[in-house]
Amino acid sequence: MERLGLVGLANAGKSTLYNALTGSATLVAPHPFSTTESVVGEAVVPDERLHKLAVLHESKKLVYAHIQVADIAGLVSGSSTGAGLGNRFLGQIREVDGIVYVLRAFEDDQIPGESDPLSSLETLELELTLADLGSIEGTLDRRKRAARADKSLGGEIEALEVARAALEEGTPIYRAGLSGEVLAILHNSFLLTNKRVLAVINTDEETPQGDPELEAKVAAQLGGDPVVLSASLKLESELVRLSQEEREEMLEALGIERPALDRIAEAAYRALDRRTFFTTGDKESHAWTFRAGSNAVACAGVIHSDLARGFIRAEVIFWEDLLAIGSWSKAKAAGKLRLEGKDYLVADGDVLEIRFNV
Repeated sequence: MERLGLVGLANAGKSTLYNALTGSATLVAPHPFSTTESVVGEAVVPDERLHKLAVLHESKKLVYAHIQVADIAGLVSGSSTGAGLGNRFLGQIREVDGIVYVLRAFEDDQIPGESDPLSSLETLELELTLADLGSIEGTLDRRKRAARADKSLGGEIEALEVARAALEEGTPIYRAGLSGEVLAILHNSFLLTNKRVLAVINTDEETPQGDPELEAKVAAQLGGDPVVLSASLKLESELVRLSQEEREEMLEALGIERPALDRIAEAAYRALDRRTFFTTGDKESHAWTFRAGSNAVACAGVIHSDLARGFIRAEVIFWEDLLAIGSWSKAKAAGKLRLEGKDYLVADGDVLEIRFNV
């Protein structure tokens, strides 16, 4: 399971978001460094498709997809040179597969910290960029010395030089416009800014529906086509503690169509290139996670290694088509199930049944 890291300045709301996503009880305190070590939990990825399939087949059990979330110690200006928790913080980021920048946009005299999300983003990006620059300079020095005896290192050295040039200009790798070939070579360098990113703006409770104007400004600063969401994380954390009925009443009263946490979990899931296929029946409806572009054999292995080892065929139907027909048995009787081989690229939303023999 891939891991998403929550990264932000002190008192930005990382632990509040972590607790709301994972149902945990990590300390939330109005002072810096209440979190000093990464705390890792699992967040459910809401999926209305799974619920509808379960209703269709009267499934006794629902199993949703999950992602791992890490609450990482707060960064300060100068972390790249050892300030605050320094190297400990940076090491924790190296261990995650994607980054969620948590940016504070609320004022509170009782809680110190930066409340300008654009300034916070600038600080975060600068610290990660400087850390990557230092890392690349050390790697380049080692590779150049090794290249005297191993000429095959020339391609890696060239990629590192390209990355260094971008970082020296203060540009994170994720928006430096580097080629896919260069990015692939850099993958083994474990750079902080060579990861998927999205941003969550933590607003005050007076803007429960988010702040689209602020989202646009942060998106423009991130560059590319980033996912940027805004919400009052304090309000969201209170909503998750309510019963389903109370939550729905509160959302309706606030004019919120969907909880921001649902949208954040879904956006994070897709940012990590994760997709979902389903199995469904009266016993269980299950959302299975796979990497975008995986074939039928790989997805069979997600369920169980025996299914991949003995793979024969996959019976496939898109979830909406299955709902329209009325049941798996009706779809089979009507000849609506496609038989696909091992090279079939599974689509997000496919419902599968694997034929296998071991």
